[in-house]
Amino acid sequence: MVGKIISGGQTGADRAAFDVALELGLAIGGWVPQGRRAEDGVVPARYEGVVETNSDSYEYRTELNVRDSDATVIFTFGLPTGGSALTARLAQSFGRPVLLMDLERYGPDEAIPILRAWLEQTRSKILNVAGSRLSEEPRIVDAATRILRGALGSPAP
Repeated sequence: MVGKIISGGQTGADRAAFDVALELGLAIGGWVPQGRRAEDGVVPARYEGVVETNSDSYEYRTELNVRDSDATVIFTFGLPTGGSALTARLAQSFGRPVLLMDLERYGPDEAIPILRAWLEQTRSKILNVAGSRLSEEPRIVDAATRILRGALGSPAP
């Protein structure tokens, strides 16, 4: 199963994934823009496993994270746009499995077993997590946290 979560460290789904991984004792990592650039300033130092690229480009770090993962899950409310849409296109171009979790379609209780089954099917060890930024979608942190915690945590007895 998943042993490592990677993301670009942006606010929203990315950091929710890091926080859940740390809570569950999973490794974290991935590429972040030079200077640990993020919409709120910098990716916090507590996310020690990330590596800065030699560019401040969000697109470049997105490409590296897709490349270095086994699979990518993208959390959005509605169709992916911007960086989330780019992530989906890159996953397809790299031939990596990608799961679009449109949370307008699925609530957390429905999304947890979908994500868990997909992870079992893809046998992903390194999972790239992407999705909406907090500034674009204030509900994203709570939803992604709940879904990832439920899918990656111990199955109910």
